[in-house]
Amino acid sequence: MEYRQLGHTDIHVSEICLGSMTWGTQNTQAEGHAQLDYALDHGVNFIDTAELYPAIPMTSKTTGRTEEIIGNWLQASGKRDQVILASKVAGKGNKDVQDGIAISPQKIRVSIEGSLQRLQTDYIDLYQLHWPNRGHYHFRQNWRFDPTRQDKQETLDHIFATLEYLGELVAAGKVRSIGLSNETCWGTCQFLKIADANGFPRVASLQNEYSLMYRTHDLDLAELSHHEKVGLLPYSPLACGMLTGKYQKGTRPEGSRMTITPDMYGRVNDNMWTVVDAYVSIAHKHGINPAQMAIAFCNQRPFVTSSIIGATSIDQLAVNLGAAELELSDEVLEDIHCVYRLNPIPF
Repeated sequence: MEYRQLGHTDIHVSEICLGSMTWGTQNTQAEGHAQLDYALDHGVNFIDTAELYPAIPMTSKTTGRTEEIIGNWLQASGKRDQVILASKVAGKGNKDVQDGIAISPQKIRVSIEGSLQRLQTDYIDLYQLHWPNRGHYHFRQNWRFDPTRQDKQETLDHIFATLEYLGELVAAGKVRSIGLSNETCWGTCQFLKIADANGFPRVASLQNEYSLMYRTHDLDLAELSHHEKVGLLPYSPLACGMLTGKYQKGTRPEGSRMTITPDMYGRVNDNMWTVVDAYVSIAHKHGINPAQMAIAFCNQRPFVTSSIIGATSIDQLAVNLGAAELELSDEVLEDIHCVYRLNPIPF
C-alpha cells in the first residue's frame, strides 16, 4: 500500500480510503467493524464518513449511525492513533441535518460537536464541506447547471466566514485539516485565495465523483490539483458498482445498490451500459479483475491522493484492496483511452 501526502499538510494517507456510507443500513455494526479490522490489517489508514451517513437509503432515523459505528470501533479497538479520520458537514437542503440549513459557522459548530461525540474522539483529521451552498454540477446536475443564478458576494462572504471558523477549530485542535466535496474549480479557487489572503486553513483535498465513467476532473480541476496541491479523493471509483461487472446482462444481485436505487441517482440510462461493457471487456482482455482495473486507473491519475472504496462484504473489500497491488500497463491505458474518446460522458 502506498501512502501519499494530503495536500500541504504533514498527513499521509493510504492510496485507498475505506468509505463507510453503507454502515447502518446495508451493513450492520459488526460488519462495519469487520471491514475496519480487515482494512487496517491490509495497510489502509484512511477512513471517510459524514454526519448524514448511512446514505443508502438516507433517512432521518439513521442519520449519524455510521459515525456511531466507527466511534464504537475506535473506543473498543483503541486504534484512534492508527487512522486518519475524515468526516463532513452536510450541505444546504438536506432536511435530515439541522432542518437543511445552509453551511455556516453556526451550523458547523453544532455539526462538529455531534460528529466528535458520535465518533468518540476529540479531533477529526480531515473535515470537509459536503457540498456548496450555492449549488454545483455534481450528482447529475451537470446537464442543467446554471451558475448565472449565483450571488458572487454572498458566496465570498460565506467562504470567508466558514474559513475563519474552521481556523478556530484547527487552533482548538478539533480539526487537523480541511477539505471540500462536490466543489467546482472556481469555488475551490476562492477558498484558496481567501485562505491565503487571511491566514486561514488551506484546503487540502477535494472529494468529488471520479471514475472511468465520470471524468470531470481531467481538465481545469487537474490543473488546479497540480499547481495548488489540492489532491482529489475520488468517490464512486466503481461507478456505484457498475464497473465491477456485476450488473451485466441485467443481473441485479440481491441487496445490491441497484435494487435499492434502480436509477443509481440518475446515472442509469439506455446508452451507458454499452460503455460499462466496453470497460469490463478491457479488463477481461488483459486478465484483470474489472473492479481492480477501475480503482487502479483512478490511483494512477497524477492528481489523485486516495480513492474512496465501499464494500458490503469482506469479499468485495478484499478485491477492492487488491487494486493497490496493480499497475496498469500502457496497453491497458491505451484501450481505456480509446473507449473514453468515444464515450467521454456516458452518464
